[in-house]
Amino acid sequence: MKTAVVTGASSGIGEATARLLAREGWKLLLVARREDRLERLAGEVGGSHLAVDLVDPDAPERVRARVEEDLGGRLDLLVNNAGAGWRARFGDEEGGYANVRRTMDINFDAVVRLTEALLPMLRRSAPSSIVNVSSVAGRVARPRTGAYSASKFALAGWSEALHFEEQEHGVHVGVVYPGFIATEGFPQEDLKRNPMTRRIVGKPEDVARAIVRAAKGRPEVIVPRYYALVPKLRALVPRVYHRIGVG
Repeated sequence: MKTAVVTGASSGIGEATARLLAREGWKLLLVARREDRLERLAGEVGGSHLAVDLVDPDAPERVRARVEEDLGGRLDLLVNNAGAGWRARFGDEEGGYANVRRTMDINFDAVVRLTEALLPMLRRSAPSSIVNVSSVAGRVARPRTGAYSASKFALAGWSEALHFEEQEHGVHVGVVYPGFIATEGFPQEDLKRNPMTRRIVGKPEDVARAIVRAAKGRPEVIVPRYYALVPKLRALVPRVYHRIGVG
């Protein structure tokens, strides 16, 4: 039986991914901060759970120990999904360096630290996969999302390098780039209320399917697919992109 660690599993994309993997027969270790939700989900889909804040200094070692204990030290898939974002302009009091730092802590640093702790297991279990959940905001930036975009740009760049580095060890590294997805942390209420924009809002289940595709060998998956037009526009005609204010 294949084994997986899914972070941010208590709701949204992480929960949808856990449910999809469970239906496909994976043995899971579910990781998030909220014990009650993890316990309920683990009871529904099977597997075990660990309530931990991934920014804590001892979090990677705690997850590693549970993989040893609950999954027998075998790890076929690591889904780095946990993340957060706080909208603010950098020049505003609430949007300065402190906001950038806390966003980087969870969206980038925590991913790097956890991956480092689990990489030996992934290599021993090869062929195996790491799927990092970035964002279309990791390709293009918008006002009031500078800290979030910075963390997701960093995650995308680091993941691409890791993809090439780990090929010789049999560890595939894929990145998923969601667009506007309605989750508890990002409800997208403004977009859903507007008849002109509600159709561009995706569901966590869409991203879960993209994560599974990435785990099976795709280096990058943008979801929904048409969101790929935005970074392509920026790359091909950057002057037009900035003039029309897409970013």
